Amino acid sequence: MNSFQLQEPHDFEWLRPLGNVFAVFDQQDSGNICFGIEKDGKKIFVKYAGARPLDFSGDPQDAVSRLMEAVPLYTTLRHPHLIQLIDHYRIANGYAAIFEWVEGECLHSHWTFAEAPKYTHPNSPFYKYKQMTVAQRLKSLDAIFSFHTFVESKGYVAVDFYDGSIIYDFSTHVTKICDIDFYRQAPAVNDMGENFWGAKRSKAPEEFKRGAPIDARTNVFTMGAIAFGLLGGEIDRSFSRWEAGERLYEVALRAVSEDREARYENVKAFKAAWDFEMR
Repeated sequence: MNSFQLQEPHDFEWLRPLGNVFAVFDQQDSGNICFGIEKDGKKIFVKYAGARPLDFSGDPQDAVSRLMEAVPLYTTLRHPHLIQLIDHYRIANGYAAIFEWVEGECLHSHWTFAEAPKYTHPNSPFYKYKQMTVAQRLKSLDAIFSFHTFVESKGYVAVDFYDGSIIYDFSTHVTKICDIDFYRQAPAVNDMGENFWGAKRSKAPEEFKRGAPIDARTNVFTMGAIAFGLLGGEIDRSFSRWEAGERLYEVALRAVSEDREARYENVKAFKAAWDFEMR
């Protein structure tokens, strides 16, 4: 089994029957620790809450509750672009969710390429992604937009979606969404203030304000922010940093309007405008 560090000892003997651990993801601030496991040539991804990872400052039982609440989302929002849940169960004081393994690399691999290296190191998944053709990245974005149009149609809103939620396979050019743990049923509100879940570079203004609505227009902002991250200068939303032409730039710029009412009313409308300008 691969070695990893925790703030305190924890029993992981339950992993042994699942197979050989070939990867550990232990630098999460969510309280989860994740494993890649292989048995008889088949790989699975295991997400576990109940331990105390080094980067986690909360109560492990809160992480357990969050994971238990998140699990049904993977069934309700089951989709070709989302990782597939296989099983889930309680283990002593913890909880495990088992997913099919997805080949690819997380675009925000902060455990390997933090800060500047994410954007400049030739082995960084984000850097490699940005070196692909605009056409390849547009196809990848279509998977992201399509999934979130589906999420919206099911009556849910995306929370904490950012580039760390995206896995990209550079050999097959397949895009997968790997983390929807904080998605909520609509209507939702910001019940945490400025510390509401999400990466600052992808959050809408209302995701910093306690009591503000978190809805379809919020998700439109998120989709626009992701477009600027993958096709432009991320938080620098100037046209000079944009790579996909003026027409798509105008769609993305409207999506990230500070004024909620100026954005597209929902992700479906945003994607329709985006697709129209791609013709």
